[in-house]
Amino acid sequence: MGKIIAIANQKGGVGKTTSAVNLSAGLSDKGKRVLLVDLDPQASLTLCMGYREPDTLQATVTDVIDKIVNDKGIEPDYGLLHITDNLDLLPASIDLSAAEVSLVSAMSRELVLRTYMDHVRANYDYILIDCMPSLGILTVNALACADSVLIPVQAAYLPVKGLQQLIKTIYTVKRRLNNHLEIEGILFTMVDRRTTYAKEIVQEVNQVYGKAIPVFQIEVPMSVRASETSQVGKNIFEYDPKGKAASAYRELSMEVLNNGC
Repeated sequence: MGKIIAIANQKGGVGKTTSAVNLSAGLSDKGKRVLLVDLDPQASLTLCMGYREPDTLQATVTDVIDKIVNDKGIEPDYGLLHITDNLDLLPASIDLSAAEVSLVSAMSRELVLRTYMDHVRANYDYILIDCMPSLGILTVNALACADSVLIPVQAAYLPVKGLQQLIKTIYTVKRRLNNHLEIEGILFTMVDRRTTYAKEIVQEVNQVYGKAIPVFQIEVPMSVRASETSQVGKNIFEYDPKGKAASAYRELSMEVLNNGC
């Protein structure tokens, strides 16, 4: 059975999608079968994987949710886009915003995505869910079916400030919906180690959360090349394989592998 990792933070612009793309590439390069799930109506992950017009795709995660809510059958490969031999994508489009609204009145609305995962998880070693930047019903669905949560955090005051609410939500979901849910770790992204400010933020998070929650010692550095990958539709290993960001995501992939399925 594949391990499901939700990549979540209600603060936008902290590297969730970049981390999803590069972690999936790192894991698939190690021979692991990986499924990426885009659970954000902005479809950033879908765009980063090279699909520039997600609204024209024949099927997306919205259609999967609709079929489950309406008790319709789903083929195991329904809606999936095959990126490489080891990597698949379940894309998203703006229609996912409407699906989020429809879930509010659905029966067992927090568990819809879990039903889908029950269909497909045996086909993969890892399933990575790129969550939207909110703590709404879609993110709760991701947490309700995940084995663990990876939390990318930019080394800055406002992103760190929101950690408390996210962690509270994770433990609420663990208590009420998914008692197997664990925190994979807090991952610092866009870290500029040249500044005292960034060092102080990293130190503060380790002091406040480090005793109870895993904090990756790996830090993804500030990198112009990494930010360009979304525009060119490549992962960091393809675009800048010798850069510091590629080295960090390579280490992250190995640590996730060592944490086991």
